[in-house]
Amino acid sequence: MDLNTITEVIRRPSERPGMDWHEGDAWLAGGTWLYSTEQPDLRRLIDLTALHWEPLVPTGEGLEISATCTIRDLYAFPWPEGWTAGTLFRKSCEAFLSSFKVWNAATVGGNICMSLPAGPMVTLTVALEAQYELWAPDGSVRFVDALDFVTGDHRNVLAPGEILRRITIPEHALRKRTADRRFTLTRLGRSTVFLVGTQRRGASDLLLTLTAGTTRPVRIAFDSLPDARTLRQSIDAIPADVWFADPNGTPDHRRHLTRHFAEEICRELTAGDPS
Repeated sequence: MDLNTITEVIRRPSERPGMDWHEGDAWLAGGTWLYSTEQPDLRRLIDLTALHWEPLVPTGEGLEISATCTIRDLYAFPWPEGWTAGTLFRKSCEAFLSSFKVWNAATVGGNICMSLPAGPMVTLTVALEAQYELWAPDGSVRFVDALDFVTGDHRNVLAPGEILRRITIPEHALRKRTADRRFTLTRLGRSTVFLVGTQRRGASDLLLTLTAGTTRPVRIAFDSLPDARTLRQSIDAIPADVWFADPNGTPDHRRHLTRHFAEEICRELTAGDPS
């Protein structure tokens, strides 16, 4: 779509692009959503791809993912041996309601900052206990737990002019066992619910992440795998206004699916090799 209110595109921003932020600006990375709908309040685009941030950087502490890393690059990344949670990255990429052409442009950071209930990069990073690095226009930096970033449907904690710079996933989370379940109304449709369970190797704990069925991510921690009654009670304790409603499912439908798939995840992790 043509954005006919745009008067300037900053092709070579400074290394700290937020310092030049003005009202009416928008960050441009993949642009797959930005160009998909009218943006009457925008006057200027700031192209972040020109900064050439390294997409994926393994470190001694885990994995750093730049906000401008494309879904294609994330999907193709060769996971180090021992990072058993690497399979979840591909599954999350495949959860996009998009073609391979969108994968070539859409970015991890863009999907997170859209903060939609069905955003699969939100699911992935919350499930793997990621931390987001945010840059403010005044030059300050703050770090936010992925779980706390999205506050509702298309809402998050970003202040005006603030930018998501990178996502850091700790190594201990990358070495966890994972089990996931996703439901869609059609084979390639938007997620109605997307659940991920993670567990430390050699342990019986469970970290259960619920997304798509809720307006914001929900994470429930258990010291040991819960029985069906305890699991159901924990899910039923989620406030009613947190469950999401749209054409893909009612809150009651999503709650029912969440209970069912959460039990399946527990059974899968129980049956798996804990070594």
